[in-house]
Amino acid sequence: MAVKLRLQRFGAKKRPYYRIVAADSRSPRDGRFIEIVGTYHPLDEENTIKIDEEKALKWLNNGAQPTDTVRSLLSRMGIMKKFSKKRSK
Repeated sequence: MAVKLRLQRFGAKKRPYYRIVAADSRSPRDGRFIEIVGTYHPLDEENTIKIDEEKALKWLNNGAQPTDTVRSLLSRMGIMKKFSKKRSK
């Protein structure tokens, strides 16, 4: 089973917010997921990003592939930097 870290859309029309989830790559965007890793609210003034660093690193270490958007969110939070440091050791 190929696992991806990706966004799952919630919210009303024109007012999205997203969950960052670990999901099977073959499941639909808003379908089943394995675990919630965080949330992202793009319309807030601060672009609120909340990510459980421990869960994100666990999934990355287990081989989960983040989508481009999730990769940039993880980079903003500094998680990708920590992941690459652990990997290079």
